[in-house]
Amino acid sequence: MDFLSPVWLWMYAGAFLMLAELISPGFVVFFFGLAAATVSALKWIFPSLPLWGQLAAFSILSIIYLLVLRKYIKSVFMGEKDESSSINNEYVGRVGRVVEVIRPEVPGRILLGDAEWAARSATRLDPGTEVRVVAQENLTLRVEPI
Repeated sequence: MDFLSPVWLWMYAGAFLMLAELISPGFVVFFFGLAAATVSALKWIFPSLPLWGQLAAFSILSIIYLLVLRKYIKSVFMGEKDESSSINNEYVGRVGRVVEVIRPEVPGRILLGDAEWAARSATRLDPGTEVRVVAQENLTLRVEPI
């Protein structure tokens, strides 16, 4: 068996491209690898397939795989949600206590459970005020007085 025949070269290219997906973002390169592997199978089935036919098949299959399979396979591997809902809703609705004055233009700090958090509010809140978390913006909680 000749390991430098077009069948094997297309298979090597396909394997390389599919593995390259591990270090590239976007989940696109995989489909070029899948197209190369398919061309390898076509060349094995039809040994007289000329180079221009191989390149045309690779181009057409790459486009078809990208358009048809990308959305489905991406949802299988990466899940269907674009963002995590647990981190945004974990603290919303919980009650805490202001430990450092909060002004509308300057965030302060609240004690929520056993941890202190940076917090913002539309109104001035003095230490000791009970507050409810209404939103989370990165690592800062938006609060309102109870």
